[in-house]
Amino acid sequence: MSALFEPYVLRSLTIPNRIWMAPMCQYSAEVFGPNAGVANDWHFAHYAARAAGGTGLILVEATAVGPEGRISPADLGLWNDTQADAFRRITAFLAGQGTIPGIQLAHAGRKASTERPWRGGGPIEAGAPDGEGWLPVAPSPVAYDDDRPAPRELTVDEIGEIVEQFADAARRALAAGFQVAEIHGAHGYLIGEFLSPHSNRRTDAYGGSFENRTRFALEVVDAVRAVWPEELPLFFRISATDWLTENADDGREGWTADETVRLAHELRAHGVDLLDVSTGGLAPGARIPVGPDYQVPFAERVRTETGLPVAAVGLITDPVQAEKIVADHRADAVLLGRELLRNPYFARDAARELAGGTVPVPEQYGWAV
Repeated sequence: MSALFEPYVLRSLTIPNRIWMAPMCQYSAEVFGPNAGVANDWHFAHYAARAAGGTGLILVEATAVGPEGRISPADLGLWNDTQADAFRRITAFLAGQGTIPGIQLAHAGRKASTERPWRGGGPIEAGAPDGEGWLPVAPSPVAYDDDRPAPRELTVDEIGEIVEQFADAARRALAAGFQVAEIHGAHGYLIGEFLSPHSNRRTDAYGGSFENRTRFALEVVDAVRAVWPEELPLFFRISATDWLTENADDGREGWTADETVRLAHELRAHGVDLLDVSTGGLAPGARIPVGPDYQVPFAERVRTETGLPVAAVGLITDPVQAEKIVADHRADAVLLGRELLRNPYFARDAARELAGGTVPVPEQYGWAV
């Protein structure tokens, strides 16, 4: 059998293949009213197409644990039961196609209150005439870039409240039918902001040393793991490096690959089952050597040095390329993003191209093709 199409077991869950869908925000929920943050027909069609295409695991886009944790005003949320109820239609369809439904729980931190990408992606000011903006929060009052306002620094009590928001969102995710929960600690959002000394200037128990900067991440993991069933897996997404050095513009070094390996040991001990390894996103202007497989070495290092299962991401666009990553034990699975936007049927195409690849075809199509 093709390595890409071998089932993968995590706790009691068997994922049918190693082609998984990375979380990709659609910025398509309603902003105001009772349906704010609620999944709608666009989200159903978007995820249903990739499930019918044979994707083994789908991680639903970054879903905010609280209103102020949205990247854009049109993000999905899981801070109320109406939002949870709307997801059941999606999770039921995915499971019916043999796809494992997962969800990424997120808080945007200082990168919140941002416009949709097709509207420029710039910051939306608090008090804007359309009422869509708010003042972001963060570990420290350090703006992401010169175009954004300085966020408000979180108090210790507020940090505890956000930890509880993650736990509450995980409970709702379970009730909504999700079988995998992923905590978003990457791309310069709130958890990543605590991890990196570039954005975390605190002098209390949540800043300074490695132990202090990772405290919030581990508190979130513990809170989610406490409500997430023992038999179901928990993922954590991380930016393995900020791509910053001691020569950064402000003289501050960022989060490093060495620290990622160190944290991976801790995450495993706290009940995380797989690390979704990405990079970057914390600081604009970071020099990133983008190219095929450019993030795979970071995933491979975590897997080799810690034994924690990993998924690789980033410019993985070809079945042979994906097969080699898994067959060479550089990662346990690949998470595809934009390639699955271009081709919802990537898994079926890969099964035809690779020897030993197979994906069940929906009966509505199978009799004909």
